[in-house]
Amino acid sequence: MPSSFKRSAGSDDMADDEHHAVVNSRLISSSSNILRSSADISTSSGLSSSSMNGLKVMGGETTATDDEKNEGSSLLDKAGSFWGTFGVVYILAKAIKRVLPIALEPFNGKGAHPLSQFQLVAYVTTCVWFAYVEGYKGFQCKFSPLVVKRSQTLKSGSSSFIEFLLAPLYSMGLFHATKKRMIVSWSVTTGVAVIVALVKKLPYPWRNIVDAGVVAGLGYGSMSILVIAAKSFIFKQPPSINPELPTKM
Repeated sequence: MPSSFKRSAGSDDMADDEHHAVVNSRLISSSSNILRSSADISTSSGLSSSSMNGLKVMGGETTATDDEKNEGSSLLDKAGSFWGTFGVVYILAKAIKRVLPIALEPFNGKGAHPLSQFQLVAYVTTCVWFAYVEGYKGFQCKFSPLVVKRSQTLKSGSSSFIEFLLAPLYSMGLFHATKKRMIVSWSVTTGVAVIVALVKKLPYPWRNIVDAGVVAGLGYGSMSILVIAAKSFIFKQPPSINPELPTKM
């Protein structure tokens, strides 16, 4: 074989080897780029997953994000609503506890004269009348839904500390309400106080009869608040009544 042919063949082999080396280096470089891209995507996915889980990684530590803050605010709002609603029930329960012994005095057999037939009819009639007028018309149809609705307007971002602290009075519409609502609420509260003072001066058994009606009305009203609160807090059926909040200027 001629030497020129050998040199040509050797040159071709060297060229092929150089070509293969270039191709291999390019493949290795491309593979490295692909691996780096995959690592970047995995890192980004991991960070996105951590963010979606409500956590930020800072200096190897986890810190609370807005989700946890919102959860804390939600718990505070629920606590305010609970205090606003059941604080009113507690006030009513205290009033019932104070008046109930007087209402039951004619039947406790401790020296009190028994009621005549007319007085017994008056006793029962007064209880039914108070239960309907005060308990049903006053509480169930108006006051009880208002208490529950207003208690649910207590929000940590917009309600003041005083409104949370005095949530029962706030829920009753005694402050931070429309002018009309505050007039009605304060008038009713003052009127009840005046009536209580006058009833205390009635002789036996008429004071007892009136107090029995008060117990019936307040007892019915307290139960209506509890039922409406249960429907609202447990079964997610809040009352549709207007909370009568003051309009923002």
